Amino acid sequence: MRIIVADDSRVMRQIVVRTLRQAGFDWEVMEAEDGAQALQLALSESPDLVLSDWNMPNMLGIEMLQQLRATGSKIPVGFVTSEGSPQMRQVAQEAGANFLIQKPFDAATFKQILGAFNK
Repeated sequence: MRIIVADDSRVMRQIVVRTLRQAGFDWEVMEAEDGAQALQLALSESPDLVLSDWNMPNMLGIEMLQQLRATGSKIPVGFVTSEGSPQMRQVAQEAGANFLIQKPFDAATFKQILGAFNK
């Protein structure tokens, strides 16, 4: 599996990758610093999954998802974010997100939610 982890915080990207490993997912990870870079990587690399923060500079995660879906892409996208209000979850779902994981998270949460994407 090849995935993109998008977050403007380098430390948070490292935490996500470490948690993936703890959950037993030894996936190839590409990192993006914002939604614009994630979108560019998704379109050029066709990963199996994108894990994105919501609030990032240059392009929000939701904007990245909307633009990705506008191209016709079916790449699974999920959010790993500190915000998980019902309204935010609805916006994410309507935009075509596959899931939303709220911070703080742990390996068990990743295993439960991401297990369906493990190839």
